[in-house]
Amino acid sequence: MKNTSFETFGIDPEILKALKSLRYFNPTAVQEAVIPLALEKQDIIVESQTGSGKTVAFGIPICEQAVWEENKPQSLILVPTRELALQVKDDIMNIGRLKRIKVTAVFGKSSFKTQKSELKQKSHIVVGTPGRILEHLKEGTLVVDKVSSLVLDEADEMLNMGFIEQVEEIIDYLPKERQTMLFSATMSAQIDRLASFYMTPERASVKMESSVENTPKILHSYINVEETTKEKQLLNLLTIENPDACIIFCNTKDAVDTVVSYLEKAGLPIDKLHGGMDQDDRLEVMDEFRSGKLRYLVATDVAARGIDIDNVTHVVNFDVPVEKESYTHRTGRTGRAGKTGLALTMVSPADQKRWQEINDYAFDDSHELTEVFTPNERAVTRAKKAFEKKINTRLAPKIARNKELNKDITKVYFNGGKKKKLRAVDFVGTLTSIRDISAEDIGIITIQENVTYVEIMNGKGPYVISEMQNRKIKGKTLKVNKARK
Repeated sequence: MKNTSFETFGIDPEILKALKSLRYFNPTAVQEAVIPLALEKQDIIVESQTGSGKTVAFGIPICEQAVWEENKPQSLILVPTRELALQVKDDIMNIGRLKRIKVTAVFGKSSFKTQKSELKQKSHIVVGTPGRILEHLKEGTLVVDKVSSLVLDEADEMLNMGFIEQVEEIIDYLPKERQTMLFSATMSAQIDRLASFYMTPERASVKMESSVENTPKILHSYINVEETTKEKQLLNLLTIENPDACIIFCNTKDAVDTVVSYLEKAGLPIDKLHGGMDQDDRLEVMDEFRSGKLRYLVATDVAARGIDIDNVTHVVNFDVPVEKESYTHRTGRTGRAGKTGLALTMVSPADQKRWQEINDYAFDDSHELTEVFTPNERAVTRAKKAFEKKINTRLAPKIARNKELNKDITKVYFNGGKKKKLRAVDFVGTLTSIRDISAEDIGIITIQENVTYVEIMNGKGPYVISEMQNRKIKGKTLKVNKARK
């Protein structure tokens, strides 16, 4: 077992402090390989499985290299889905929180106007989906002349979703002198072509070979089923397995709706996630599953791309994936953080050819695949009592990883924003006029049309709120309270 610590990388003490608060003590294999190269501003192409810690691998270097005084974006991260954009944003904001790094996420089916407004303010790092990033570039609302680092996250998935042309168009907007880091769970000729065309010939290549240390602990199995009885067989399998947290993958939105309807009638704490849902609904479902309020989530591939949760015990492929690469992405949702997960695929007669292709692609002598047989009624009946007890017992709420990090940070609400012609400099000027408050105590400032949020660091939030009750900002009296969220 390696004893490397993050201190050996020579990174900013504020980032080290944040990592410790986030309970990141030792780098994973991919982080140990990538971080030193990234800190040297090398171009890097990384082949690493989902769940290996790659967000931290690129997040630490781009936070380390970010210059706080620069208002324009210095790093651009492209991801395939909005959920993943939000996940990456949160992860990187946590890493850079004590360094006061501002991360902005932009993606489709969300207000362009709101994003435009946020991009006008200080944004050190921008993360987004290719389509919406390209819209902002064409409209001139995203300025990239200071971008020195580009990250292509889950490049294989962007390729599968048809985003590569948009990615190439985005790259043409960026400065030629920049660092490019490409991360992918799988490699292909198209990804190699992308790398050779847009990265330096001296680029470093990192491939995380399978080992006891870095391979997710996943037990892979399958069951042969008839198409007409799949829902019943699924419920029987779940009854016997009795998972703590389970993601069930379907190939279509209609299949998701059908499975959710069937399992809801059986009383399971369940919800769905697919591209046809409203953005707010999708985010709410994600939060409920992440917090442990839901034990079961039925999802399509695209919708589940942002699920980065350590405690998923089971993944069930209700449908055999259409793309063989999707099998790797789906099953990588379990077996994380040193825990063992179970991946079970339901295979109907019509799926046999596709399932064999996945077998040839995903399994070798080092990966065992087990056949599960149809559970008999007696076994299901015996398991029912424990199953029903668990589904009627709410999971203990999961403690947010950033709880310790945020304990000395207070988000403060002011009831004035752009309509009152307030700027960040106005808030900084007033706040630093308070005795014992300096610029280092002021974190991220977010100015909206009618309200402003300011993060106060170093445990000084209550003091600032008290002092601001009798002070004006730019001659205006504002209500000041601790923000609800």
